[in-house]
Amino acid sequence: MHMADLGDVRLHYRIDGPEDGAPVVFVNSLGTDMRLWDPILPLLPDGLRILRFDKRGHGLSTCPPAPYSMGALVSDCEALMDMHGFKEVLFVGLSIGGLIAQGLAVKRLDLMRALVLSNTGAKIGTKAMWDERIQGVKTDGIESLADAVMERWFARDFLQSTDLELWRNMLARQEDEGYAGCSAAISGTDFYATTATLRLPTLGIAGSEDGSTPPDLVRETVDLIPGSQFHLIRKAGHLPCVDQPEEYARVLTDFMRATGHI
Repeated sequence: MHMADLGDVRLHYRIDGPEDGAPVVFVNSLGTDMRLWDPILPLLPDGLRILRFDKRGHGLSTCPPAPYSMGALVSDCEALMDMHGFKEVLFVGLSIGGLIAQGLAVKRLDLMRALVLSNTGAKIGTKAMWDERIQGVKTDGIESLADAVMERWFARDFLQSTDLELWRNMLARQEDEGYAGCSAAISGTDFYATTATLRLPTLGIAGSEDGSTPPDLVRETVDLIPGSQFHLIRKAGHLPCVDQPEEYARVLTDFMRATGHI
């Protein structure tokens, strides 16, 4: 684990794997930290060089005053990749991570070899919805939203498991300011026009029981990019890398092989 000083924020990040390994960048969802990817990492091929980090206001990264812009979140990721020589990467972004992925691909296509847009959209939700959620966090804290968020994040079977408490705790222990800041970034983002200009291998992944970014939204988004692929994971919610890790890892591995990344 390391900290990168980017000026207005210090990001907690981790790099695993050999320096000459095929580079992969994972960017996680709102209200989670880099541990989101722990369930799938042991299931991926050996020899990958993997970069993960906590977004500003999340995990062990610092928490600048809210609100944040999507441009700032994209620039954070760009700076971290440049700092450590990550280019020609397979970029996996989930939820807000998928928005960061789309923004960075438009800004710095030279960093990307292939794109995985998981449980995300070119635009997620409405301004009114995000304003209400931000106000709820400011007034009553993340804890007040936690049960409703779990319902959107996970499929019915997982909601009955004891492991649910791990993810509820992860959400509730994030900084209120960081959650509100990133919510504002999502609220202000509409990438339909810019994502439609992208030309690179793209895979969309959706969960059949995703209450945050339904499968139709994911499909609509990846369909903006010619030649893209789409995969639906059944009995999965907004975080299929958690409730269906074996299938998620298999789909990622197959895409790496199909694109020649490994």
